[in-house]
Amino acid sequence: MNEPEKILKKYWGYDSFRKLQLEIINSVLANNDTLAIMPTGGGKSMCFQVPSMVNDGICLVISPLIALMKDQVANLKTKGIPALSIHSGMSFTEVKTVLQNALYGNFKFLYVSPERLETELFLEYLPNLKINLIAVDEAHCISQWGYDFRPSYLRIADLREYFSNVPILALTASATLEVQKDIREKLLFRKLQKTFRQSFERDNLSYSAFHLFSKENKLLTILNKVSGSGIVYCKTRRRTKEVASLLNLNGIIADHYHAGLTNEERNKRQEDWINNKTRIIACTNAFGMGIDKPDVRAVVHYDVPDALENYYQEAGRAGRDGKKAYAVLLFNDAELETLKKQVAIKFPSNDVIKKVYSSLCDFLQMPANSGEGVSYDFDLNTFSKNFKLDAYEINSVLKILEQEELINYSEQFFQPPTVEFTIDKYQLTDLEKSRPEYTETVKGLLRSYDGIFDFPAFINENELAKFIGIKKEELVKMLNELKALGFINYTPQKEKPQIYFVRNRVKTNELFINQKNILKRKEAYETRLRAMISFCKNESKCRSEIINYYFDGPPILPCGICDNCLRNKNSTISTDEFNLISSAIKKITQTNAVTANGIFQQLPSFKEKKIKEVLRFLQEENLLIINEEGQVQSK
Repeated sequence: MNEPEKILKKYWGYDSFRKLQLEIINSVLANNDTLAIMPTGGGKSMCFQVPSMVNDGICLVISPLIALMKDQVANLKTKGIPALSIHSGMSFTEVKTVLQNALYGNFKFLYVSPERLETELFLEYLPNLKINLIAVDEAHCISQWGYDFRPSYLRIADLREYFSNVPILALTASATLEVQKDIREKLLFRKLQKTFRQSFERDNLSYSAFHLFSKENKLLTILNKVSGSGIVYCKTRRRTKEVASLLNLNGIIADHYHAGLTNEERNKRQEDWINNKTRIIACTNAFGMGIDKPDVRAVVHYDVPDALENYYQEAGRAGRDGKKAYAVLLFNDAELETLKKQVAIKFPSNDVIKKVYSSLCDFLQMPANSGEGVSYDFDLNTFSKNFKLDAYEINSVLKILEQEELINYSEQFFQPPTVEFTIDKYQLTDLEKSRPEYTETVKGLLRSYDGIFDFPAFINENELAKFIGIKKEELVKMLNELKALGFINYTPQKEKPQIYFVRNRVKTNELFINQKNILKRKEAYETRLRAMISFCKNESKCRSEIINYYFDGPPILPCGICDNCLRNKNSTISTDEFNLISSAIKKITQTNAVTANGIFQQLPSFKEKKIKEVLRFLQEENLLIINEEGQVQSK
């Protein structure tokens, strides 16, 4: 057994690696810069965790996903592997403590969000850290022409200045050839480099796309047929609530999840779903990152995503245990037309960008030449209402301002409450004597949190209140009183979306937006959108082959289990049969509009599938119309 396999067995309990994992690990151990493209659930984290355990030193892991960082740090700790993380929402003192631990402690992993790499404090400690590997998660974020560009990723290559001979491992679930090239170039890959790319096929995952008039009925049919845990992805927060209500009304235990819920609500709903107390979670794309639930049997897209990258990653959360699972996409023509029209909203004119920027600065009461380095709570709904601006347009402009490095916008922000004593231990004795009503609260803080005299400690108000034996509301009141008396610094929990200004406010007429870059991003977006719409409408080619071709994967055979493969197997309708069904449909729908179910009932001698084929053909040939109620009538 070689060293990586010993590490795998000792800490993870597995006897062997999954496909490509060992090749990637050996490439890293051979000091190659390495790009690994592996599907969601393919075990990417093992590819940097194992080689870092083999070598001395600490692995620097760069990830934009705070939830993923926290989960991986917690999982490593349960295995006896010491790990740390630095992310937005942490104070200067907290970051400094983490960096000191990374420098002087026996830690093996330091997880860092990309924007933290640029801070003076981080750069002060960086040269002295004994880095053995730089792992870049979600590496596609480095490409301006990819689907999730983040400007902070462009500065990762600056680490080469300090660690010229340390290998970089770039990891992503999906990247076209153009994005792969971008990743290698932007990360300054050396001559010693390798690229590993898994096939994009999933043998156990059946893809299907349904062109529908009534999504509600189809969703219920799917979830009644496919037992077990599931996810329903929706475009809007309102839709998640509507879908969860629909499912509960029909006896399917469901809940909804989106970034607008409190952190406590999100955690509770996520845990209930993971532990199968809730069967179905109806959610926006805020859900799923970093969640490792292997037994998801169905992922349904109730709304069409705007890129195959998003669809593939989200659909890939089904069937990670290797058992049969289903990825189902529901769509209609109106929805696809709306997606096309949204291009103009996603890429607004220069005048619109300037108007939103100016209004935003006024809303936050920022004078000219101020704001740099300041983070503001941001309520999008209030902003939209006060300035009579479209919420979708605001979001699009915020994304552009972020890509132009004027702001950072964090919609799903959470900072737990912190407490730090401002008095010394001797003064604490006096406090307990003079104000005995606070004794139990003070004792609870001291017993629960180490170092609370030296730096702000994150506290869990629910657990602390339970430990002391009081209600949470009473605890919060006590903490505010202790703060007012000057005994502690108490920062309440913060969950509102945040806007952080990278630069000072500039005058509107001096605001420069690189329109050439915006135009290129728009063209790239339209290309992705066309591919997504084509995927929806294609009724003949294997869906796994479509996805694989889009990502330039190695050639694969038709999967045999997607809706198109099954249709091709069963499509044996003869000319005579087609003419008989066609004539019968025209006769039934000649005078009255009839639902599809009504037609099926009146033609019991023909298979439903064959009737649907004829209906689809007649509609495409404009020989019949389908009204808003989904009823069919001949022209």
